[in-house]
Amino acid sequence: MLGMRINNNSELKILCLGAHSDDIEIGCGGTILSMLKKYKNSSVNWVVFSSENEREEEARISANIFLEHAASKNIHVEKFRNGFFPYIGGDIKEYFEAMKKIVSPDIVFTHYREDLHQDHRVISELTWNTFRNHLLLEYEIPKWDGDLGRPNVFLPLNDAVCRTKVDTILSVFKSQVSKHWLNEDLLYSLLRIRGMECVSPTEYAEAYYCRKIVVEL
Repeated sequence: MLGMRINNNSELKILCLGAHSDDIEIGCGGTILSMLKKYKNSSVNWVVFSSENEREEEARISANIFLEHAASKNIHVEKFRNGFFPYIGGDIKEYFEAMKKIVSPDIVFTHYREDLHQDHRVISELTWNTFRNHLLLEYEIPKWDGDLGRPNVFLPLNDAVCRTKVDTILSVFKSQVSKHWLNEDLLYSLLRIRGMECVSPTEYAEAYYCRKIVVEL
């Protein structure tokens, strides 16, 4: 779990894991923007597991925008086959095993364990297999499956952060904006719903599932 005292000068080590090019941005982009502005010494490892051609370029451009204020950053865009993660799980597991030897994060952002997208679910399961003594926050991705749950961790976001998140996603991921599910209304709707649930003073929030946390008194 998060075994450090946090202040504005803390060297916070963050690991962001996403199955596809826009997952991290949609799931926790506002949180990352907010954290990096507050904790100036943060380092971020940002891993996208499936991307190719145009989507790879989009992934790198977007990651660099979201990580503008990171003290240091490592952006990895891999090419595991989209939609086939359960069937190539051994290869992805090997990647996680190699990653844990070089990355020791204070906090990990990953997919929701009960996400109905098979690729998302595999990444979540392997995150839990690999990072057992870390604070893991599972983010959510809205989609046609209707698998949104009842998160238990909320981070209110101010208007400027929400606008940066939404504008960046829509302007960078041009290969996706023609799809019916990705537009400004949808992105803001989830931010507003989660903001309502946590009585956010700004009306907006991102939400997470935290399954285990250790508190030291």
